[in-house]
Amino acid sequence: MAKCDEGYLCEVCGLDVAEITDSDLYLRYVIGLMDPEMLHTSKERHIRCNPTLAQFIVDDEFEPVMMDGPFDKRLLDPAYVREQETLATRGWRRLREVIGTEAAIINYPLPEVRARMKEKYS
Repeated sequence: MAKCDEGYLCEVCGLDVAEITDSDLYLRYVIGLMDPEMLHTSKERHIRCNPTLAQFIVDDEFEPVMMDGPFDKRLLDPAYVREQETLATRGWRRLREVIGTEAAIINYPLPEVRARMKEKYS
């Protein structure tokens, strides 16, 4: 099977990442943790297969992810946790917004991320 026919397989669980709202790669891109030049060369995984990031999504439509260990948000500075929850949640909601739109991929990121990208690549 050709690579392009395989879809986007999760590097953690090996299953297909069928929806953009399940994509850790695109969530990281939308919130500014993934350079757009790296999208086509980076491995994909489900958001839930990256609990370090997934634990920060706080939305009634997203089943909470808990993690144990040194990166458990319950052990981190509360101000940092609030900041990360706001960012990750906004990013996940942004992924939901772009479904079914004709938005160019360069317009997927949050406004402040797009502004930084524009400055960097101008």
